[in-house]
Amino acid sequence: MKFLVVLAHPLPESFAASVARSVRETLEASGHPVDFLDLYADDFDPRLTAAERASYFTGSYDHSAVDPYVARLKSADGLILVFPQWWFNLPAILKGFIDRVFVPGVAFENDADGGRLIPKLGNIRHFWAITTTGSPWWIVFLYMGNPVKRILQRGVAAFCAKGVRFRMLSLHNMDQSTEGKRGAFLEKVRRAVASL
Repeated sequence: MKFLVVLAHPLPESFAASVARSVRETLEASGHPVDFLDLYADDFDPRLTAAERASYFTGSYDHSAVDPYVARLKSADGLILVFPQWWFNLPAILKGFIDRVFVPGVAFENDADGGRLIPKLGNIRHFWAITTTGSPWWIVFLYMGNPVKRILQRGVAAFCAKGVRFRMLSLHNMDQSTEGKRGAFLEKVRRAVASL
């Protein structure tokens, strides 16, 4: 299976970058081709253009400005997003990637009768999110209701890729984590990815 691994963190020495490298190395060691996309290094522009928004419901959505990213998504069998959670949400650059690449005609079609989305990413069989958050697990789950998982699993994955296998791995309380805790999380990620 070919995987698109997307990293969304501005610092190349970040823990997220270490996680993304581990994911890539583990997939490649298992024989999977990997298309590695570092959104910051690629200088991805997350802003939806006026032309893109104006064509959203026209039946001929204009995704020409992001065609290379669309091609990469459509050629993958699996998608793994690696990112930190900031303010219980996706980094802006990753949100913009979803806004501009998971679009009508690519990730879904708008039902002619309105309301319903018809998934189009039948090529994506695995959709994973590997993330960190500065908050303890109980704030993320009990107080906030785990918003990032809900957005990605119930929103993006379910509406764009029918029958996709979604999984999310999270390191909570990152701001107080020890080197040992981070190392254990990296090992957990390696074991999980090796099972693909």
